[in-house]
Formats: sequence, C-alpha cells, structure tokens
Amino acid sequence: MKFDLEYLEKLANIVYENDLSEITLEDEKQAVSFKREKQTAVMPQIPIVPPTTVTSQILPSTVQRTTEQKSEAQHKGTPIKAPMVGTFYSAPSPDDAPFVKVGDTIATGQVICIIEAMKLMNEIEAEASGKITEICVNNGDSVEFGQVLMYVE
Repeated sequence: MKFDLEYLEKLANIVYENDLSEITLEDEKQAVSFKREKQTAVMPQIPIVPPTTVTSQILPSTVQRTTEQKSEAQHKGTPIKAPMVGTFYSAPSPDDAPFVKVGDTIATGQVICIIEAMKLMNEIEAEASGKITEICVNNGDSVEFGQVLMYVE
C-alpha cells in the first residue's frame, strides 16, 4: 500500500467529518496515524443591555429602613435584639412551655429564648427587666444579627 498525498488528505477528511479522535493505518512496510485533539466549546458572548431610564425609583433598602423606623416608633418599650444569626426557639423543647409570653415580667439575666447557630443551642438572656409587650418572631423563624426579638417595657 502506498500512502500518497491525495490518499492522506482523504483520510484526514474522514477523521474530521466523522468527528474521530484517532485513526491508524499500517501495512508491512509503513504506518500512518492521525490524532486530533477535540476543541472545547467557546461560550458565546451575551451582550449586556443597559437598563432603561426610570423616572421615579425608590430603593428597597430605603423603604425597609423607613418601615423599620416607623414600626419601632409604634412599639412600646426597649427592643431586645438577636445577638447572632440563627434559628429562634421560644421554648427549651417542642413539648415545653415558652420561656416568656406577652405580659410576663422578666428580670435582667433571665433566659428568654434560644437561638440555634451551627447546631449549638445558645440561651439568650434578657438585657433589661420589665414586662414583655410584644414578641416579634415566631418559634422556628430564622433571625438576623440585630433583629428585634421582643420588646420590654
């Protein structure tokens, strides 16, 4: 078998057209091998379109801050805020009574709830003494650092 240039070009086209990665031909006297590296696909560029002009825009953070300011002004008493991020629990276990209820009188240092963070149960103690006027979160709610848990008057 003689490998002439025309024959080799036909083999190269077969490799390309059939999406082969390798082909080898040989006889007693000679051998020829074609190897092709597959090219990775290139993601097309997506044009970024600038937003259209908005005539009146209120930022959500501004609305949220304004709402929080109004709601804190409407509450009576001192807020007790979450000292960490986690899950709020009002009782030591699902079958137990809650640590505190609206109308209860508490003392500074008294355990008022639990916040679970990273599988650790953290007892949260009252920072002020007084009467619970409002509990702002429900059992099992996720709470953020600084979020108001309850108000004490």
